Amino acid sequence: MPTEKKQPTTMTKLPTKLQQQLAKAGQYIESCQLDDGRILWFENGKLDPWDHIEAAMGLAICGKWQAWDSAYSWLEKNQNTDGSWYAHYYGDEQNPEHADDRAKIDTNFVAYCATGLWHAYRVSGQRHIVERYSAMVQKAINFVLRQQSPEGDIQWALSERQTLPKDALITASASILRSIECAVNIANLLNNTQINGAKSKGTKHWQEAHTNLAQALKNKPWRFDRTWESKERFSMDWFYPVLAGIYSPPEAEARLAARWQEFVENDLGCRCVSDEPWVTIAESCELCLALIASNDRQKAEQIYQQLLRWQDDDGGFWTGYVFRDKQIWPQEKTTWTCGAILLAADAIYQITPAYQLLTSPSQLLAESFFSALEQA
Repeated sequence: MPTEKKQPTTMTKLPTKLQQQLAKAGQYIESCQLDDGRILWFENGKLDPWDHIEAAMGLAICGKWQAWDSAYSWLEKNQNTDGSWYAHYYGDEQNPEHADDRAKIDTNFVAYCATGLWHAYRVSGQRHIVERYSAMVQKAINFVLRQQSPEGDIQWALSERQTLPKDALITASASILRSIECAVNIANLLNNTQINGAKSKGTKHWQEAHTNLAQALKNKPWRFDRTWESKERFSMDWFYPVLAGIYSPPEAEARLAARWQEFVENDLGCRCVSDEPWVTIAESCELCLALIASNDRQKAEQIYQQLLRWQDDDGGFWTGYVFRDKQIWPQEKTTWTCGAILLAADAIYQITPAYQLLTSPSQLLAESFFSALEQA
């Protein structure tokens, strides 16, 4: 693993108070990690693979490589034979109350390991960590792509116990799209020749799947929310496609402007849903990433600075705030919120070489895919 260090060197260029806040956020994530590598939502909480990886990405930004490697080692040891992971892990897996979660698999949770691994490589520059976990990523991405329809969309989840709707989610699909791109980058780094001793089939089918999913996200809205009420009230469906890399900066700017008034509360941040008086810190951080993708770094930093007030003394960040009632809710400080805080800080202040990972247009899409929309 890369050499352990307290902080990336460039973090020392930040204002002292911000350095301290980010360091404490990393320490909070580490405090919620168990000896076997699991990163819980909070002490005695559950684990889901996506949030486990988001928190691990925060550890990488803080240079906590032993903790990062432990987190990825847990993923490797607990990967199902088909390449997947279950939706949630509670530590008491025989509890019948958790049986449905034990049988359910969310495809975007599975794919996110590619984003986390490519992020670690971009932060550290260490090829050997990619070599160590690339086979795990290959199995995960192949599992996810087996769930892709001829129209390009990807089934949102599978279950051995429940009959789940045949459908796709916009936010989940946007996350998957960026993960496929990261997986292609990993394979290209390893020259498509050998992954942990096994010959790779190359990445052509991954790239084709990426293009097909990008086309669905951008041009086939009818492929999403087919069997349930539209999720358009959720802010993530508004900004997350920007993080997928399917929009040029001018397109991203136009998309964010179209619904800005519905979701953004001045001096607070981003609502989780448009019809509830609740701003959430992680979604606000991800909106900051989308703003950077639209070339509005100034607005991103303004929102971000407002979020730092929600850090508690132990370094954790509260999940959300109900501004109508002037109350923190829920009474939870989640590790994935700290991960989002650190990722947004990196994107805004360019702390590590990975700062553009989630904010740049996809390099796998042809130039013609992006609109010729002119800057206003």
